[in-house]
Amino acid sequence: MSSQNPIFIPGPTNIPEVLRKAVDMPTIDHRSPLFGRILHPALDGVKKVLKATQAQIFAFPSTGTGGWETAISNTLSAGDKVLATRNGMFSHRWIDMCQRHGLDVSVVTQSWGEGIPADLIEEILTADKGRQIKAVLATHNETATGVRSDIAAIRRALDAAGHPALLLVDGVSSIGCMDFRMDEWRVDIAVTGSQKGFMLPPGLAIVACSPRALASAETATLHRTFFDLRDMAKGYANNGYPYTPPVGLLNGLKLSTEMLLEEGVENVFARHHRIASGIRAAVAAWGLRLCAVRPELYSDTVSAIRVPDGFDANKIVSHAQNAYGVAFGTGLGDVAGKVFRIGHLGSLTDVMALSGIATAEMVMVDLCLPIALGSGVAAAQQYYRQSIDSQKQKAA
Repeated sequence: MSSQNPIFIPGPTNIPEVLRKAVDMPTIDHRSPLFGRILHPALDGVKKVLKATQAQIFAFPSTGTGGWETAISNTLSAGDKVLATRNGMFSHRWIDMCQRHGLDVSVVTQSWGEGIPADLIEEILTADKGRQIKAVLATHNETATGVRSDIAAIRRALDAAGHPALLLVDGVSSIGCMDFRMDEWRVDIAVTGSQKGFMLPPGLAIVACSPRALASAETATLHRTFFDLRDMAKGYANNGYPYTPPVGLLNGLKLSTEMLLEEGVENVFARHHRIASGIRAAVAAWGLRLCAVRPELYSDTVSAIRVPDGFDANKIVSHAQNAYGVAFGTGLGDVAGKVFRIGHLGSLTDVMALSGIATAEMVMVDLCLPIALGSGVAAAQQYYRQSIDSQKQKAA
């Protein structure tokens, strides 16, 4: 696969050259004041991207999976009951982790393509008269299916039920790309990683914790050492870590948040929505449909595209890689072989997206799918042109 082509997997994402250089830095003494001048601005930048004022931000040397473990191990005790929706591979994996930790998981099963049913969550919480449910787990953006769930609606469900459960949110493939309102939605823990919206290599589990979540860490009894929020907080107070930090990645995170804030987070969100809408226009022009079953569920970071029955979607991914040096995402779990995924998040532009659409078209025509060459490109071009015209009119 050519390293000159952009990638269209849902993460890791394309790395801007300036961020690659920021990560590639000389070794410094991580116990010196210089490290604090990298660490604290990086954490403060994440807080602004999350629209958070009260939360404390932690960056562990890990990935989003480590962020999940941080969230549950610092707030829950063995045998605690949690409520979660399984509607894709990543919600499934978080549920599996909870079960391995000895938690009692009440699972709401949805078809893969649906979002989290806030009305059913409210019903379950209202029926929990003894307040046995200690946390609600929510995957904001299910990367396997391209489904975005309404976190604000889940908060409303908790409030309507008058339930004190913590709200723990997986925002790995949404934060930094799609609107996330930690304060307004009263999220207790938000989890993301360095390799998606922050446009960095994998290696950081970024975890935002509300004061209520931090208080839970004092009484939770699940075992944790490496992911102990209390140890990390003590390290931060002394401009350090409880162990060796990934200085280069944190330096990259500092610059990444500066770039996002300079662009303006609302502009970042609008850019992702525009690019995603162009790709959706292409999918419609191809006569195909998304895995997400309704427009309000469409993700602005990844589109999972259903192929005709009987066709193996993995052939699209392998042919794109072998023939054109372009990476698309495969289907996972229940939708393996049924969808291929176009990731459109992070460092991406309309023009880059058009190259991915064009490649997908060539691949499908090569594989004798009934796709008209140029149809999706033309539909996306038309959308992007209209979007630019609309922006010019607003500016005038």
